Amino acid sequence: MIAFLAKRLAVGFATLLASSVIVFFVLEVLPGDPARIMLGMNASPETLAALRLEMGLDRPIPIRYLDWIMGLAIGDFGRSYTYSSTVMDLILERLGVSLPLAVIALTLSTLIAIPVGVFAAARRGRAADTITMGAAQVGVAIPNFWFALLLIYVFAVGLRLVPAGGFPGWGETLADNWQALKALILPAVALALPQAAILARVTRSAMVDVMGEDYIRTARAKGMPHRTVLWRHALRNALIPVLTIMGLQFAFLLAGTIIIENVFYLPGLGRLIFQAIIQRDLIVVEGVLMLLVATIILINLAVDICYALIDPRLRLSR
Repeated sequence: MIAFLAKRLAVGFATLLASSVIVFFVLEVLPGDPARIMLGMNASPETLAALRLEMGLDRPIPIRYLDWIMGLAIGDFGRSYTYSSTVMDLILERLGVSLPLAVIALTLSTLIAIPVGVFAAARRGRAADTITMGAAQVGVAIPNFWFALLLIYVFAVGLRLVPAGGFPGWGETLADNWQALKALILPAVALALPQAAILARVTRSAMVDVMGEDYIRTARAKGMPHRTVLWRHALRNALIPVLTIMGLQFAFLLAGTIIIENVFYLPGLGRLIFQAIIQRDLIVVEGVLMLLVATIILINLAVDICYALIDPRLRLSR
């Protein structure tokens, strides 16, 4: 197991390094001068040259990359010229919105998808299976931003149970935190249901494959209850593809919430990236992207560890 973890960490580090090269050089060769965009088209050449010097845009790209990657190594993501703040402070501030939102959405998605997938697999070929998977297909096809607007119209505008948008921030009292949590309920549901539809279909397919294995027939022949065979034996061995999808979904929920955060006007990482791209604040875009790449690598490592814990054959072979 130690050798496996060391190998995975080495691969993850190499992936992170390669990603840093791609992220930095792709963004640096994009058309448009960040200094001119920040100052406007009517800026004087002297002011433009001074800002380019302050931002380090006058230096060669390889030198700027080395300075940037060395800063990342010590936790210095640079300073945003648009927000007049360090990139790390911006990330930590926005992470207080995006991380709870992603965790809540993934929890809801898992609590919905796995029981639905097991239910459909246990009734394979019946009407319940067809109806359940048909509903899941509809969930996959519906765009999450349209579903978000529908939720706002019903629960925020019509029933007035939750706010339609905005985020009051986390406070020191329970009442303040409850208000902040209420602001994340609709966005979390809008994110969770389409992901739950995908995860339910994957769970159902994995369960159907496992239910045909010899050890499942042996367990049934021994007289084990159907519920025990289904949840204890079949589900555990079907979790490997499910965990893979869950890991990918968490990375998507953390990084791919740009549309939902704009619909609900949430100050999260997705909205930060969107605003930084519009304002050509490259140092912010680069820092957030590298943080997301590192997060995805760590999630994949955690998923691989879960593989070994769930299936002893994988642990012994490695």
